[in-house]
Amino acid sequence: MARVMVLGSGSREHALAWRLAAEGHQIWALPGNAGTAAVGTNLEGRADDVSGVISAAKRVRPDLVVVGPEAPLVAGVVDALETEGFAAFGPSRAAAELEGSKAFMKRFLKRHGIPTAAFEVFDDMGAAEAWVRAANRPLVVKTDGLAAGKGVVVAKTTDEALAAVHAAMRDRVFGDAGRTIVIEEVLAGEEASFHVISDGERWLALPAAQDHKRVFDGDQGPNTGGMGAYAPAPVVTPALARAIEERVVAKAIRGMKSEGAPFRGVLFVGLMIDGDDFSVLEFNVRFGDPEACVLVPLIEGSLYDLLRGKMSVGVRNEAALGVVLAADGYPAKPRTGDVIEGLDAGEMIFHAGTKRDGDRVVTSGGRVLCVTATGADLREAHDRAYATVAKVHFAGEHHRSDIGARALRP
Repeated sequence: MARVMVLGSGSREHALAWRLAAEGHQIWALPGNAGTAAVGTNLEGRADDVSGVISAAKRVRPDLVVVGPEAPLVAGVVDALETEGFAAFGPSRAAAELEGSKAFMKRFLKRHGIPTAAFEVFDDMGAAEAWVRAANRPLVVKTDGLAAGKGVVVAKTTDEALAAVHAAMRDRVFGDAGRTIVIEEVLAGEEASFHVISDGERWLALPAAQDHKRVFDGDQGPNTGGMGAYAPAPVVTPALARAIEERVVAKAIRGMKSEGAPFRGVLFVGLMIDGDDFSVLEFNVRFGDPEACVLVPLIEGSLYDLLRGKMSVGVRNEAALGVVLAADGYPAKPRTGDVIEGLDAGEMIFHAGTKRDGDRVVTSGGRVLCVTATGADLREAHDRAYATVAKVHFAGEHHRSDIGARALRP
């Protein structure tokens, strides 16, 4: 039995902690949620407070620290842990630049011949304004730095693109993350995510997944952190998956090694699929959330061994689907403190915005739970997940009823 510390507080971290606990390992989560508290011990602190993480690790003495979110990775928590003699799962600060800087990521893609949308990088607002006016077409405007998933605007008009430039560079809506921006062409197609776990040279490819970002059915309403996911996504055929490994993953893993920053951890490739063609929208350097909730249950073999760099595990020939249950008011101003009932309705109810209040579990964030199920196929996983959703209740709860619908259409 190993001692494992998991950094983060979302459903991604609960899914990882749940699986590792099921394998018999002793779990600590920092800061965790009510779900991680049920399978281990929660620690006070913030995952992106590097010095605080080191202090906690010195108290707990874990055999492995698993880093969930991107912020501590970009802050260099893996480097700091390894300097102190602790094994950690996740990329170094240098490798985490693939997510920490969109300008770095896009230039990396160009250097290594990885397909992506045409782009320009700007650190001068006047130059960005002039380029947008000259382009006079739909554009995507992205902050260079981390912006909690909110730093991307798909602008249909020149005025919308200019407003996005001003919000990032003049108004500093995203702080220093918007000091530099990336502007790129709009791509047509269907989005999918492709996760691989790498030891710096080899990798294990997981089934392609699809997230659902909009808050309401039919992809309506504002963007969120994700209202549900499923895997495998049929838009990524076996032939396309092989091509993605050859034209994206292999080039990225070898490219990072050649540049002196071997990538060890989860590489999340955000893709736009258009028939047999594809382009990279983004790289993330950790599991997606809620994608982790459907991918972790599909890993066959020891997750702990995989996170320690042993590539001898596989992937189950099954499907998984997860539905996010959100708090009243999410994604604008979610209400908190509502009692959650029905948490014993299914094994894979992964917590995100939850906390214990005496002997009760209450809401403490916008995305509260991700209810997940597996099945022999996507229809079975869908029906099992929604059957469990019907048994879980809290005041103001809302969720999408169409997770996986695109893949389940006749």
